[in-house]
Amino acid sequence: MKHISILGSTGSIGTQTLEVVRQNGDIVVDALAAGSNILLLFEQIKEFCPKLVCVFSEEKAKELKEILLKGEYKTEVVAGMDGLVACATVESAQIVVTAFVGMIGIRPTIEAIKAGKDIALANKETLVTAGHIIMPLAKEYNVSILPVDSEHSAIFQSLQGNAENHVHKILLTASGGPFRGKTKEELKHMQVEDALKHPNWAMGKKITIDSSTLVNKGLEVIEARWLFDVDADRIQVVVHPQSIIHSMIEYEDGAVIAQLGVPDMKLPIQYALYYPERKGPTAERLDFYRLKSLDFYPPDTETFPALTMAYDALRIGGSMPTVYNAANEWAVAAFLERKIAYTDIVSLIQKQMDVHKVITSPCLDEILETEQRVYAELTSYVK
Repeated sequence: MKHISILGSTGSIGTQTLEVVRQNGDIVVDALAAGSNILLLFEQIKEFCPKLVCVFSEEKAKELKEILLKGEYKTEVVAGMDGLVACATVESAQIVVTAFVGMIGIRPTIEAIKAGKDIALANKETLVTAGHIIMPLAKEYNVSILPVDSEHSAIFQSLQGNAENHVHKILLTASGGPFRGKTKEELKHMQVEDALKHPNWAMGKKITIDSSTLVNKGLEVIEARWLFDVDADRIQVVVHPQSIIHSMIEYEDGAVIAQLGVPDMKLPIQYALYYPERKGPTAERLDFYRLKSLDFYPPDTETFPALTMAYDALRIGGSMPTVYNAANEWAVAAFLERKIAYTDIVSLIQKQMDVHKVITSPCLDEILETEQRVYAELTSYVK
């Protein structure tokens, strides 16, 4: 039996991870962590009986404790960052699924690595902002970083059996999001409801908005640099609207290896949890007779400049990827609250990148301080 801990159990990746657990029946859930959704977390406690849960909100943690007391549940409830770290380092867990959205996931991931846990990584921000810390640390503690993002899982799978061969290029596929083919003028009028209509994937709100701006693909480019130890010039984004090919590797001899499948996050989640073993299907199988075409296009970086900005942030390095990520996090939240226009998201990211003084090799505290400074500057600017 495998033992796991899930950070972000009430979000999209967290709930799908629990679907995989439910489907296979041979994984023990030792710890769960959520932000504030105690109603869903309570249902998860009843079904999976974790020994420890964290609610990041102190107030909501108290509410959950009262609910559990009434039912005489034995699950311990903790809160805040210390609680997240406790869930990430619970002794019995072998794998920690980091499914929180945002930079909140960095510190628990570091502590999980130090505790010798393998990481099923779904939290992009961890490597985007702290890849220079995380990857050497994982090597030091002999810990595996197992990618959960569909694109990075596809790359990881395409590398199996070819560890000694030289990679010429990573081909990172992108659906193009809900606004593929739109003009700059059309984007000015897009509302929250428009941006949340992804054509292929069912995801959380933040990542869906990121997909529409191509920021998500930009974050994945930076993440790929750290996961697979390649520089920016060897990562190429290819728009593939059908989302059947999840990413590819081109080797030095010209051979291209791809991973294909229906758009379903449970497949990469399951692969990370059971690696190197493959289990039964998580969704419908790919039917090639029903596939009419597989199309590929270059990304429209003139209409969607956020992708180019991500490459710029990666090449500059240091604290610049943190600025790119933090400004986007703030702007997406503001857009979802209807405080800014859709096109303001990318312009605010560029504004912060233009004024930032780069820290060459930031420590964790400097990364978090940079995040807070970006938040404060954007809050003041928009007011």
